[in-house]
Amino acid sequence: MARARIDDLEGEAAVRAAIAGEADRPTTATAVRYLLQCLADRSAGNSVEVRVPPHGAVQCVPGPRHTRGTPPNVVEMTPEVWLDLATGAREWADARAGGDVRASGVRADLGPYLPVWRRR
Repeated sequence: MARARIDDLEGEAAVRAAIAGEADRPTTATAVRYLLQCLADRSAGNSVEVRVPPHGAVQCVPGPRHTRGTPPNVVEMTPEVWLDLATGAREWADARAGGDVRASGVRADLGPYLPVWRRR
């Protein structure tokens, strides 16, 4: 069963509130999920699993499809770090160097796909 897509207007409103520090937990969750949706749309594939607990996860990046067990390419971070990376407030290399992103596997580099959202 496919996940329901977050409407662009709802998602963008949630992202704006989250980056302004004005979001409650449900709004932050919507912002995180919307930005994950944007990443999956931009880098369609199934070779990397991006996890932002407790709000969501997606599979993305072209390459070999993962179907069972722990994926060989996993990226995990907090919602705050994801919001910064996805909106361009922080660079992928800086987050990796600072230890704020846990990434394993040869394809677990999201640098070429970020940011996925820019303020309009």
